[in-house]
Amino acid sequence: MLKRAAAAAVVLAGVLVPAAHADGRSGGICKGATMFVRVCASDGGRAPGAGGHGAQAAPAGASGGSSGSSAPACTYTRLDPQPPAENMYWKGHDRSEKGAVYGVHCPDRQGARTVWIADGQAPGAVPTVDPEAVARRAVASMRLEGPEVASPRAVGTYVVGMPMWMWATRSPTAFGPVTASATAGGVTVTATAKVTRVRWAMGDGTTVTCRGPGTPYTKSRGATPSPDCGHLYEMPSSEQPGGRYQGTATSAWTITWTAPALGDGGRFTETRQTAFTADVREVQVVN
Repeated sequence: MLKRAAAAAVVLAGVLVPAAHADGRSGGICKGATMFVRVCASDGGRAPGAGGHGAQAAPAGASGGSSGSSAPACTYTRLDPQPPAENMYWKGHDRSEKGAVYGVHCPDRQGARTVWIADGQAPGAVPTVDPEAVARRAVASMRLEGPEVASPRAVGTYVVGMPMWMWATRSPTAFGPVTASATAGGVTVTATAKVTRVRWAMGDGTTVTCRGPGTPYTKSRGATPSPDCGHLYEMPSSEQPGGRYQGTATSAWTITWTAPALGDGGRFTETRQTAFTADVREVQVVN
């Protein structure tokens, strides 16, 4: 499965800002360039399919010329340093081939793009289809819900100073994985969503982030803390609205998408929330 490495993302982020200054290139270097920018080239605003890897070679650092199209020119900036060899930005190529990964900046389009270009070949225009936008359409067709909170229970009573165990019930709609595809402009994108963490806002000003659904409590556990998702209330909830702590459990759905036809992929996050309450009381000691 394709993954965007954090290091490469940093490199790409450094590329896109200076690429906007490509109109004033000098010696193949973008004006205002950072340490990540070495070479710039423009596709001259050509329509998708014009030029590309089959076009006449145009050395990096020179404009690809104008085709008469009114589309804004995209700027191609060689990443330096290049992403790790195993990174998806290589689009299936490897370091033994004579070519490099370029960041792409298009004035009329948001988002980061990368392409692999063989040495001596001219850059082609970026596809008009935004694969991440298609991925979001696929996600819109999914049923992604907030956590199914099993504890704290609305009918339960909890004690100040005693460990509380929080957990959610696993289900495809509440934890995934869920997979769906969408197609636009001949490009099919497949997205898979799954919950990677749950953030519990406990209602007392504290939050707890759990990397999974939490462990269900059993009586044999006694007063031991939860091994992976727990909290301890220090004050009773009697002063809270309705005499209960008002909390929320927010799941972070990580969506990983791939567009095989473009050799592209990535990930983004969506959240879903569920409310819960906790009745927390002090233990009454009778002498």
